Amino acid sequence: MSGAGNDFLVLEAVKGLPLKKLARAMCDRTNGIGADGLLILGPSRKAEYRMRIINADGSEAEMCGNGARCLAAYIARYKREGRGQATFTIETLAGILDAEAREEQARVRLSPPSDYRPDIALMVNKRRVIVQYIDTGVPHIIIYVDHLKDIDVNRIAPAFRYHKKFMPRGTNVNFVEQLKPGLVGIRTYERGVEAETKACGTGSVAAALVTFMKTHPGDDNITGASMNVLTQSGEVLNVIFDMARGQFKNVYLKGSAHFIAQGQFFV
Repeated sequence: MSGAGNDFLVLEAVKGLPLKKLARAMCDRTNGIGADGLLILGPSRKAEYRMRIINADGSEAEMCGNGARCLAAYIARYKREGRGQATFTIETLAGILDAEAREEQARVRLSPPSDYRPDIALMVNKRRVIVQYIDTGVPHIIIYVDHLKDIDVNRIAPAFRYHKKFMPRGTNVNFVEQLKPGLVGIRTYERGVEAETKACGTGSVAAALVTFMKTHPGDDNITGASMNVLTQSGEVLNVIFDMARGQFKNVYLKGSAHFIAQGQFFV
């Protein structure tokens, strides 16, 4: 499946599978199928469904916004036939998500973002760089740039991704350019993939929320705010949110969730 260019392999939980080893094999783009990560749908004691996301390098992520949307589309197609467009819940390591999907469009409500830290000064390669930090289920930094298309993401990002300021978890790295009011462009180096991906859902949410705060100082009570995020794939993700007393709530991520192929993988 592909969520706005973020691609995933989806399977239903089977006892005894070595998931981390399997993810590395399946996500290999030469000797496997190729994907940014492996999504596993399983039963939950806390919600209607449970999602695990194993990155291409075998590490497990707390959450994945585009992955959750792909899984929501999968659930709507294969698990809820005849039940309409009702919202259902998905357990993740970052909390319980509300999700809904119709055909190849899906949206999820993320757990409230946390740990916003604006204007952090870092020394990287002997340069002082100002970054913004926020946790949208997984850790993200935002680096505002001009001429986004010219950034050498895979060369520049690792120094930020592994910076001592964000250890031991590390962080995802987002280069963001405001293109016009209500629209930002983004390129993301993803932790666990260890490369630039064509889209990142939680990164898009991070960029949208931080940019809103930067461009709307003093607007700390608002309902139904919206920001569009242009991903490297060329697709646009929509982030909708409320703010109450300076705290974000009801944060939704909406966009495409395409079915690409299905079949067998030989272990």
